[in-house]
Amino acid sequence: MAEQPPVAPPPLPSNADLAAIFDEIGSLLEIRGELVFKTVAYHRAADAIAHSPHEIARDYRAGRPPAIPGVGSAISDKIAEIVATGRLRFLDRLHGDVPPTLVELLEIPGVGPKTVRLLWERLGIETLEDLRTGLRAGTVGGVPGLTEKGIASLRAGVEALDRRSTRMTLGTAERIVAAIAARLAEAPGVRAVVPAGSFRRRRETVGDLDILVETDDPAAAIASFTEMPGVSAIVNAGTAKAAVRLAGGPQVDLMVMPPGRAGTYLVHFTGSKEHNVRLRALARDRGWSLSEKGFARLGEADERRPAAAESEAAEAGADDAGAAEVEPARGATELRTFATEAEVYDFLGLAEVPPELREDGGEVEAARAGRLPRLVDVADLRGDCHAHSDWSDGIHTIEQMAEAGRARGYEYLVLTDHSHGLAIARGLSPERVAAQRTVIAELNARFAREEAEGVAPAATPAAGFRLLQGCELEIRGDGSLDFDDAVLASFDVVVAALHQGRRQPRGQLTARVLGAIRSPHVDVIAHPAGRMLGERGRDDLDLAWDEIYAAAAETGTLLEIDGSDHRLDLAPERARLAVAAGCTLTIDSDAHRVEELAGIAWGVAQARRAWVGPGSVANTWSRAALLAWVGGGSRPATAGRAAGSRRATS
Repeated sequence: MAEQPPVAPPPLPSNADLAAIFDEIGSLLEIRGELVFKTVAYHRAADAIAHSPHEIARDYRAGRPPAIPGVGSAISDKIAEIVATGRLRFLDRLHGDVPPTLVELLEIPGVGPKTVRLLWERLGIETLEDLRTGLRAGTVGGVPGLTEKGIASLRAGVEALDRRSTRMTLGTAERIVAAIAARLAEAPGVRAVVPAGSFRRRRETVGDLDILVETDDPAAAIASFTEMPGVSAIVNAGTAKAAVRLAGGPQVDLMVMPPGRAGTYLVHFTGSKEHNVRLRALARDRGWSLSEKGFARLGEADERRPAAAESEAAEAGADDAGAAEVEPARGATELRTFATEAEVYDFLGLAEVPPELREDGGEVEAARAGRLPRLVDVADLRGDCHAHSDWSDGIHTIEQMAEAGRARGYEYLVLTDHSHGLAIARGLSPERVAAQRTVIAELNARFAREEAEGVAPAATPAAGFRLLQGCELEIRGDGSLDFDDAVLASFDVVVAALHQGRRQPRGQLTARVLGAIRSPHVDVIAHPAGRMLGERGRDDLDLAWDEIYAAAAETGTLLEIDGSDHRLDLAPERARLAVAAGCTLTIDSDAHRVEELAGIAWGVAQARRAWVGPGSVANTWSRAALLAWVGGGSRPATAGRAAGSRRATS
């Protein structure tokens, strides 16, 4: 009998593949009605797997499974089975119980697992298309638990889902840009690689990507770009530019810049269409035509040509980056080029406009009058007021989060694990709050000793680092707060948030937030609009925003810009209005793992887009100043708040 060839092992799944499997399991178990702790365990494991620094499948196949936060023996066994067989019997059985297509219904804003199960069991709806058809035909309804209001909400949710584009979060865009930049940097002749477009302006979400390369060898850069792994199609490739579409990803446009002439390229391919039109009009007033290639002296015929006609090329077919090419004026006899953006703006009689402001929102006038503000920067921040540990829905331990805050050179990190009313996030009971306080006190005692002995991390500031105890306090559906006054008074900083009852009428939602703002114990309102960006996003809460701003300004309650790239809340337009109304902000990471502390930079970018300076941001203050403010000693008078009544960790 002939010897049988060995069976080849199945292909190794990526971390993303494994994460998708366990996320699907969690969602299917939610629809099936399993206990919350079980479904959360799978989602937490998926999150940890997706962000693991290890190539998990490779390590499992090599017989050295890595330690993954939130992955116990049961899930570890499932990973081993997937790696060994390419399948998972548990998921196969689950597919027999619950149609896997039901997961796509969870993508609908405002739709949870109970509604999905109702649609499936009572109406036989298994896919998003089934639901669309039923809504069009008017056959969705007639069952207990699905009211006319619920049907209207379903219809609005499906319409909102259909309007969503395939835009990326800033974090996703950054990972793609970083990988491409690393490859291009290795090409011969490349001097610099700079992302441009809406990503450089730090728009909340990004469509296509624009990358500029300063190089002596354009052909080598373009070849390296078009031959990248992951390119599914080459849209075009010429001598100075190219465009590709990535597999399962966006289109990426590459433009080559001649050495020493990058200034106008950077200006043109960064600014919005509207900003660039304003700059071209200024150039024309001075007798020049502005394109990415430089300033061309206008000839007599060009001077008679309307300025609007010159901008047609930029308006036609340009994406959200405003990055269409504009040819220099016909018959130009002189071309002025510059190495830097500052020189370009100076040539137009303007101060250099920061990339985040290049949206035609008054920045041109301010630059001409010398009134551009000094914008807040990451280096201005002395702490972070919103972070989580594995005591609630975070991934890393309290000590790991604290050490990461120390390493960033902070004076403080406020640990804000959820309160017990948010059961899905394993919120803390009053007893666990007390136990956590002991852990924090022990860590702070160690930090103080190390600072006194001169063995603290080099980044530690002169004031030292302290971990402050806070909480992310749930604003309940009836407007009450999740802890009583005695527990709330024991925290250093209280961050309140609204997660539940999002479908309440505007007046009721607004009253709940206003109640928290006016509480003598609430210091910060976290992610005030309650939104989530991305595929499973949530729309902004329907609040009376003018009332929110007025109350926050009156009481000194801080409004947060949440730096998570899935939130970025407050949005820039709201943050700008809040500051104009007299509010003070915080910019926080809302980190659930140590790596996410760096996400505070996305929040800073949104604050810059809102024209916010460091003086309007509370966590640019020292630890002592922040604690004095939240303790009532230096913030506006608040009914029921006694100065110095709050515990303060020095």
